[in-house]
Amino acid sequence: MRKSLRTGGIVATAALAILSLASCGFGSGSASAGASGGATTLNILVPSYSDQTQANWQTVITAFEAANSNIKVNLEVQSWDNLTTVITTKVQGNQAPDIMNGGPFAGFAADKLLYPASDVLSPATASNFEDSFVTNASIDGVQYGLPLLASARALFINTDLLAQAGVAQAPTTWTELLDAAKKISAVGGGVAGYGLPLGSEEAQAESAIWFYGAGGTFGDASKITIDTPENLKAAQFIQSLVTDGATQADSGATNRSPLMDVFVQGKIGMIIGLPPTVGQIAKGNPALKYSVNPIPTSDGSPFTLGVADHLMAFKNDGSKQAAITKFLDFFYSDAEYTKWVSAENFLPTTKTASAAMSGDVALKPFIDALPSAQFYPSTNPKWSATDAAFKSLVGQLAQGKDAKTVLAEIQAKVDAG
Repeated sequence: MRKSLRTGGIVATAALAILSLASCGFGSGSASAGASGGATTLNILVPSYSDQTQANWQTVITAFEAANSNIKVNLEVQSWDNLTTVITTKVQGNQAPDIMNGGPFAGFAADKLLYPASDVLSPATASNFEDSFVTNASIDGVQYGLPLLASARALFINTDLLAQAGVAQAPTTWTELLDAAKKISAVGGGVAGYGLPLGSEEAQAESAIWFYGAGGTFGDASKITIDTPENLKAAQFIQSLVTDGATQADSGATNRSPLMDVFVQGKIGMIIGLPPTVGQIAKGNPALKYSVNPIPTSDGSPFTLGVADHLMAFKNDGSKQAAITKFLDFFYSDAEYTKWVSAENFLPTTKTASAAMSGDVALKPFIDALPSAQFYPSTNPKWSATDAAFKSLVGQLAQGKDAKTVLAEIQAKVDAG
């Protein structure tokens, strides 16, 4: 999983980087009508999810241009690390793209830079998004984000290690998970029962797994709530995983990506994974015997952490609205969208694509989990501060710091931000 779906935040670079990027991209006047030989030109800015992202987008663009000879599409692909700097530079220079794929969109909407979804989608396309994704893409009842792709989390289990530990079935509750993880760790040979990544890469996601699984939340669009009794219960359970020897060493500083590699190599019994994890295993260790299971929660009730990345359409001077609508309707058609989202190994956000892709055995556990998905409060103006606070502070739980103190520190940093 690449950065937006993993972290909800993008690392900005220093002023020097902004200067070096000032001349990149679409060039002067991209916010205007953008005609090229009588054709309207759409400028699209996207991040790279995989080595094939540029080719996947270009396939859509080539087909679209063949069907719409009066519209040309310029594609710019950036890394997630550069994306914030690039879009900031473009907006400040009046060169915003017409369509952008990114994570958070609330700031652009608050600055009145974006079209509402209803202005750039046909009614048929707009009504095809899963309801939960529409809610997550809306601010004060107005949808601005166009759900592009989604992910859900699930518990990956090394079934050989589970059997060696004498555990008969996948855990469904925290009590069962802790018991199974301790037994797997006892197998020895450098094996860890549960892979706990509280390092800065994705600390907010691992925290959400436990906080939401205890009936807690990170809050909503109007208020961030971290220091709550439910979240304290979860934080204390995280600490019990560490103190009972159920996790890998130094879990407070371990990032998910390298830890997933350890799981793929067969040295971790259980870990929370994503749809692309299936492909990682197929490539890195196809002999690994594993299963994909619902995430255990405090009481066994269903839950998954849902995350969605979005397209957004910039108004600029308003001259390209019709062309933007044509492109988006084309892209979200089943014939194009299912191919694109499948190629990137993520989950679809439209009803018809979900139905079409539900026969994929590898994706089915994740698609089945989507109805119980809960999301980050990413439309809250303080979400970026929340994300940063988890990344910098929650690892202290694994280092033995009082759980209530850690939550209070995160809350204070969010409130100050």
